[in-house]
This record gives sequence, C-alpha cells and structure tokens, in this order.
Amino acid sequence: MPPAPEENDDSLTEPTPLRAVHFAEQALLGALFLEPSRTTEVDLEAEHFDNATHARLFAAMRTVPLPDPEKHRENAGWLAAVYAKARPQAPGLPHTYPHTLVQACPQPAHAPAYAGMIRADHARRTLRTHAERLARTADDTTLPHRVDATVAQADQLGNLLDQLSGQFAPHPGSLPRTPVPPVPAAQAGEEAVDDEQLLLAAATGSPQTVQTMRWLAPSDFTVPLYGALWGCITGLVHRGGAVDPVTVLGEAQQAGLLTGTVTTRGVLGLLSDPHGVPDHWGEKIVRRALLHRAHTVADRIVVFTDDPANTPYQLITGCRRALAEFASLHTRWNRANLPAPTTHAARSRGTPPAIRAGPAPAATVKQHRTGIAR
Repeated sequence: MPPAPEENDDSLTEPTPLRAVHFAEQALLGALFLEPSRTTEVDLEAEHFDNATHARLFAAMRTVPLPDPEKHRENAGWLAAVYAKARPQAPGLPHTYPHTLVQACPQPAHAPAYAGMIRADHARRTLRTHAERLARTADDTTLPHRVDATVAQADQLGNLLDQLSGQFAPHPGSLPRTPVPPVPAAQAGEEAVDDEQLLLAAATGSPQTVQTMRWLAPSDFTVPLYGALWGCITGLVHRGGAVDPVTVLGEAQQAGLLTGTVTTRGVLGLLSDPHGVPDHWGEKIVRRALLHRAHTVADRIVVFTDDPANTPYQLITGCRRALAEFASLHTRWNRANLPAPTTHAARSRGTPPAIRAGPAPAATVKQHRTGIAR
C-alpha cells in the first residue's frame, strides 16, 4: 500500500474511502516515472485524470523530453525535471510525491491496464456531466427556446456515446446491473391541468382534428385521468364513431374511469365547453412531456454512472436505451410542429388566430374542474 500523501497538499487528498481510479492514476504515473518509454503505450490525455495534480504531472511528462534509458536508471534527473515542470501549476505538490508514485506502482508493465481504468472512469464522469447538463437545460425556464436547447444537449450526449462506443469492447451482459429507477410522474401544475382540460373539450368539439394528432399519447398527460379520456376520444375517432360529450362519457364508463370522485356530470362538464383548437393545446402538452422526459432520462443516466459496478460498455448500452425514449418523444414533437395543411393556412404557427392566444378565462377552467378529480 502506498504511503499517504503529505497532509499539506489539499490537491492530493481524497474523500474516504478512496476510489479505485485514484490508485490506478498513482500506479500509472509511478510506472511512467520508472520507465518513461512506456508513455508511448498509453493512449491518454491529461484531461482523463480525475485528480488535478496527477493530470499536471502527466502533462509535464508529455512535455519533458524522454531520458536515455541507461542514464535514467542511474539518476533521478528526469523525475526532477517533470516535478519542476508541474510545480508552477500545482503549488502544493510535495517534492517527495514522485517517489510516492514510484512506490505505488506494482508492475510498470501493467501501465496500459492502469490507463484503461483511468479512461473508463473518465468516460463515466463525462457521461454524468452531460446528463446533468441535459437536466439543467430542460429545467431552465429562462431559455427563450428551451426545447431546442434541450434537444441540442441530447444530441451532444448521443454524439458522446458514439465516440465512446468505439473505445470500449462489447461483452456479454451488456445492460447495466443497476435497477432502472421508476419514471416519476410529471407535476400536474395549474397550467398543465388547464391545458389538458382545454384539449379534451376542444377535441370533443372538433374530432376531425384529432385524426391528425397521432403524435399525442395518453402518457404525455400530467393527469392520468385526462390521458385516459384522451384515449377514449381517439378510440372513437379512429373507429369512425360519433364523438360528443355523451359518447365520450360512454367510452369512459366502459374503460372503468367513472368512480366516486369522477362523476358523470363532472366528465360532461369537462367536455362540453370547448375553447381553441385541439392541436394548439396538444402541442403544449407534448412540449411539457418532452422536457419532463429529458429530465427523467438524465436522472436515469446519473444513477447508472453512480454505480461503479457498471462497465463502460454497460453504461453506453444503458444510456443509449434511455436516450432512445427521449428520441421517440422528440419525433412526435417534430410531427406536432409540421407545417399546417394548406386548408388550415389561417392556423399556421406564425399567425395564430385570436382564440389560440392563450388559455380560457380562469372562471371557465375552474368550472371544468367541478365534480371531477384530477
């Protein structure tokens, strides 16, 4: 076991217990101090190191000319030169630390294996950083184009996975061992509930528009009951059935949606006062679902990366599957934003009619809620 770093060097102290990558970095640097020629066997950059001081020492090794092997065995001149190169960027670096690293290396010939451990841990940290950035972007209400920014972050994460997939060999058992955390339900905020209620009424009043709204799914709703009612409406439409509040109520009854808290009058009241056009409210619902899904995907990736039992290839496979769920919803979002048909030119996204300018008056929305549970 290598001796502990000197106490006066904060950059070399780690939380207890130390992670395996800390010892891999020490072993690799020790191997290179012992046999500098092995730097050609190591496919790493300074940024791959978790410890900042280790990164500076490695960068110094790359800039100081390699010594003659025979002379290197006789004196420590190269160690001193590397230390002198790294010292300005690491003021707290003890002058004895290179010797500590030499003692920490079990086998210099195993340098490529140590480098592989470092590269794997860097991939884990990088995936976690990208996932956190995706979640922050999806939550940032100050962004003028939050969906576009979120999609761009998801694309960057996908590009990173493409890069990493060529660096780590596949193996049996490619899925992460970590249990997949359940997807938390989206918060049913006031605006979300209003949008979903207004959609249901508008769709019941304009069922012909529902035919073109296959991009909206019941799972996109924040209130499960409203998602189920949307399924009742679309079921009637796609079967060519008559659609009005009473027929939708019949579908709801057959679906087992009517309970002590969900009354027949409540459902009829919800569906009987349409405002706006369905695709307007539907787009808002899909947009909200897209941002929520981005956050849940990011949370899942963070859970995967926090489990050290997962290999890089398992992380890549698990992250790809999680990101595919977001990509599927993004595809539906794109369909929702296709240019309007020429027969509905007056409803184009750029010049919405007055009725699409905002939600119905608060009094109307509150009336919808009477007698029906969220």
